[in-house]
Amino acid sequence: MNTTELLKQASGLFPDEVVTSAHVRHFDLPFGAGRFALITLDNGLDHTKPTTFGPASLANLNAAIDQVEKEAAEGAIAGIGITGKPFIFAVGADLKGVELLKEREHALAIGTGGHEVFKRLSELAVPTFAYYNGAAMGGGVEVGLHCTYRTVSKAIPAFSLPEVFLGLVPGWGGCTLLPNLIGADKAVSVIIENSLNQNRQLKGKQVFELGIADALFEGADFLEQSLLWTAKVLKGDVTVERPEIDRGEGWDRAVAKGRFIADSKVHGAAPAAYRALEIIEAARNGDLQQGYDAEDQALADLITGGELRAGIYSFNLVQKRGKRPVGAPDKNLARPVTKVGVVGAGLMAGQLALLFLRRLEVPVVLTDIDQERVDKGVGYVHAEIDKLLGKGRINQDKANRLKALVTGVLDKAEGFADADFVIEAVFEEMSVKQKVFAEVEAVAPAHAILATNTSSLSVSEMASKLKHPERVVGFHFFNPVAVLPLLEIVRGEQTDDASLATAFAVAKKLKKTAVLVKDAPAFVVNRILTRFMGEIQNVIDEGTPVEVAERAVEPLGLPMSPLVLLELVGPAIGLHVSETLNQAFPDRFTVSPNLKAVVEAGKRGFYVYDSGRPELDPEVAALLKQGDTVLTEEQVRARVLDAVAQEIGLMLAEGVVAEAQDIDLCLITGAGWPFHLGGITPYLDREGVSERVNGRRFLEPGTASVPA
Repeated sequence: MNTTELLKQASGLFPDEVVTSAHVRHFDLPFGAGRFALITLDNGLDHTKPTTFGPASLANLNAAIDQVEKEAAEGAIAGIGITGKPFIFAVGADLKGVELLKEREHALAIGTGGHEVFKRLSELAVPTFAYYNGAAMGGGVEVGLHCTYRTVSKAIPAFSLPEVFLGLVPGWGGCTLLPNLIGADKAVSVIIENSLNQNRQLKGKQVFELGIADALFEGADFLEQSLLWTAKVLKGDVTVERPEIDRGEGWDRAVAKGRFIADSKVHGAAPAAYRALEIIEAARNGDLQQGYDAEDQALADLITGGELRAGIYSFNLVQKRGKRPVGAPDKNLARPVTKVGVVGAGLMAGQLALLFLRRLEVPVVLTDIDQERVDKGVGYVHAEIDKLLGKGRINQDKANRLKALVTGVLDKAEGFADADFVIEAVFEEMSVKQKVFAEVEAVAPAHAILATNTSSLSVSEMASKLKHPERVVGFHFFNPVAVLPLLEIVRGEQTDDASLATAFAVAKKLKKTAVLVKDAPAFVVNRILTRFMGEIQNVIDEGTPVEVAERAVEPLGLPMSPLVLLELVGPAIGLHVSETLNQAFPDRFTVSPNLKAVVEAGKRGFYVYDSGRPELDPEVAALLKQGDTVLTEEQVRARVLDAVAQEIGLMLAEGVVAEAQDIDLCLITGAGWPFHLGGITPYLDREGVSERVNGRRFLEPGTASVPA
């Protein structure tokens, strides 16, 4: 079957494809370099709807190549270029269509079809040039890798091969061509490391420095400069030098580095990274067709596996549901926020002040109980602004303006008299927070939102003694504030729509993923994590060795082990949340006597790192009092997952969030739960835990899994 027939057959599998056109236009290059054909990829929509490749789009590109191939063979053109519409080059395969594929032969056809079209660009009678003018991801990057030369715009905000992040491999030449272009070490960084670091994106300058692009130009006149450069290359006035690739020990070290990164991130629980590394390892011999064939097989296997479906489900949660929060009131009810107050000047308060300052660029005032703390809080914000300046993230003028906007005062009346939004970040005790809110209510304007960053206390109880409880809202951030996207927005019993709408509007400006949560103990993430951690602590208290309990949940591929997570959160905070939940639900949440002993001893965690790796602290080991019930890893894992499935089932019955999808969105964005699991509920469904514990699945069959 030839390429045209293959793509025609595959197009029936993508009924809703947004088709990309491949327009060809001709012009004379400067300096007498000859006639040139430029292919522009464009789906006819603006930059908010990026260009993708489905079968019909690939067929259009294939037809454009037919035309320029004939012109090149006849000597009518000296070169061929490919570029994208304004702000977008191309962002890869049409995932909406890929999600619908059930049969391996259909998945194989998509992989083969992409290869058959793209590789023609490297087989033409004249040099080919890719001009990365805007966002380029996946297949968008790969179509350019098949060209002879590449230029990149300095203005590109996002350039990546994100397939491993989603549960695929770069399967249209990425795994084969990239290491042969820039070396295995750099290729592993782009394909494995960046993908598994929450899909880290490259900027244009980095693309050039890595050697992916041969020239870097300003965004304003990018295409014009690229064509001038092209003319010089064709005339022989510019010669592109590429470094020699280390195909020996350096290649081995790169693959070993990739395996180490994959192991540390997914612990063997997700196949995509390992399949990509196998192809990279085999690509050292430079046999491109062998590499393309291996990519096709890997794509076919992964497209018909569960990891990709879970990855796409996660991606859609973050990109779609996360941007349109379920249950949020009409945004037109939101009130403007022109000044922010922060009660407290400790580390959390400082992080909040910095975030509000950078995103809202309005005056931010901190208060605390003494001048030394206030000065320290303002000083922290100033120091962080200086770091941004030092890294070139902001210029001197912006730094000066931001510093001038943050102040600190002792008198709440002075600080908050004209504030529109006041958030408290004080000690996690109800009486303390109620006292703070009473003081703020007495001096803040009648319209001001009173927000609490509580992680587990009742927002309704906090507001209950105020004259206007309707303007109190939970605004729970996750630590570190600058890194974790989740913001749990909690509606108290009397919170009104205008206050809630304002909270959501502020969250959007803060660029946070906001999820509406009912005022229930510990809300979403902390409740699930506390139940999860509680079962781990229970089995340790009962007698299972620490290392067995830790290893038991490795197959989930979590970003860190439970006790390392406890160290990050802080044992004292973990203990406090478990005590809060124990008061609310004593039948399910325990307070570990061993954890209490660790906190009372002033220990920061269970481990020491003298050897560079976590080892049980001998002082902690001496504190532990364990029973004689020793479970296997499988028994521990079953017990932990059963507990989590039960808790999620109860939370959904209570209406803590609208749907199971919100639980997954919270865990992905607030706790770093792996994309490849699809959060937690698809994993519990796939493993049969949901039905065993609750008698039914959380999600419909085919959601975050292969359609039946």
